[in-house]
Amino acid sequence: MRIHCKIVAIALCVGVFLLLYFFGGNAADDPLLREVEENNSEPSHAKLRHNVASKFVKKTHDEPRIGAEEALKELKEGKIINRGAKVNAKRRRNNAGRPVSKRGRAEEIMHLAVVACGNRLDETLTMVKSAILFSIKKIKFHIFAEDPLASQFEKGLNQWPRDISAKFQYRVYPITFSVGNAEEWKKLFKPCAAQRLFLPVILKEVDSLLYVDTDVLFLRPMDDIWAFLKAFNSTQLAAMAPEHEVPKIGWYSRFARHPFYGVTGVNSGVMLMNLTRIRSTMFKNSMIPGGLSWEDLLHPLYQKYKNHITWGDQDLLNIIFHYNPECLFTFPCQWNYRPDHCMYGSNCKEAEEEGVSILHGNRGVYHDDKQPAFKVVYDAIHDFSFEDNLFQSLFYPIQTKFLETVNTLCGRIPQVFLKQVEKTMRTVYEAKVVRHVKPHK
Repeated sequence: MRIHCKIVAIALCVGVFLLLYFFGGNAADDPLLREVEENNSEPSHAKLRHNVASKFVKKTHDEPRIGAEEALKELKEGKIINRGAKVNAKRRRNNAGRPVSKRGRAEEIMHLAVVACGNRLDETLTMVKSAILFSIKKIKFHIFAEDPLASQFEKGLNQWPRDISAKFQYRVYPITFSVGNAEEWKKLFKPCAAQRLFLPVILKEVDSLLYVDTDVLFLRPMDDIWAFLKAFNSTQLAAMAPEHEVPKIGWYSRFARHPFYGVTGVNSGVMLMNLTRIRSTMFKNSMIPGGLSWEDLLHPLYQKYKNHITWGDQDLLNIIFHYNPECLFTFPCQWNYRPDHCMYGSNCKEAEEEGVSILHGNRGVYHDDKQPAFKVVYDAIHDFSFEDNLFQSLFYPIQTKFLETVNTLCGRIPQVFLKQVEKTMRTVYEAKVVRHVKPHK
């Protein structure tokens, strides 16, 4: 019995000696532990082993749970440093690949909506082409069209060159009305034109939007009118140009049988909207003492005034902003230049000074000979091929053909139509052709 006790005691002593030798010797040689010892005035090997082991006992997202014995084993074999390096490297890669910085540098996309029904395919594609030709930032087009036209839009847009397609995105939507009778809305004025009233309801993921009629042409970058969004004050949520500049010959000031905005009313053919603000605003009206949301306002407003309106959805917009004038920003007539601005004599001073920025060929003037100055611009953009040279195949034909229109009221002031086109062409040329060389020091 005594012999067995002596053997056990000797074994215990040997075991304790080996443990002290193992931990003491290896700790002095291990670089990780040596670094810790140098940074601590009173090192504790037991405490250190516990801390190192506890880091690996704790479950993390990067590593599976392992026990204290395995941790100590890895410490001995020098794997802890490698494991930590791998984890840190993995975290650095993950941080470097996070999309936060990409979102911060993400290119701003402008949103443009148009509603096309009937025979408006070519006219709409020409409008889209004019926006793409001159704009700087990318554009996403929201095209609302009847079923027969949807596939034709896709076919037409997909045929454009790849470098042009890279400048825009598009989506085609069906014609839908969230309240009231759809057929009644469709026949309100021009086919499907009332669809524009429902854009804040349909495009809930879009913050801001420029709506234009199909017969609109951009003669300068869309970026410039998009910049008006930053000019809105805290209450403004939409922008339009006046229907007319001279009240004595304006339609609303002479014939309207319903309330309208300001002195001459506004034209909705070019309408810039902050959809987020529209969706969150309660609009004053003549029907109930309290305000109504945009979606709840449309149908009862139409029911009240449907026997008194002539221009459909545009009249409804004039009524809304008559009661909510603080919500509307008005931009100059050069951003919605129509035959009315020149067929009775020139009455858009901004266009005379700066040129037409957006041409609005209402009254069908792109497709007849009543206002050849408008038709010249439309035909040049319609016939232009993206593979051609902008100056030779677009700007020069417009200049040359304008000589044939000088005997008309709108054609007698060619600088009004050509000034912005020429300025835009010069900007494009300088950006793409002229190289700015740094002067030698």
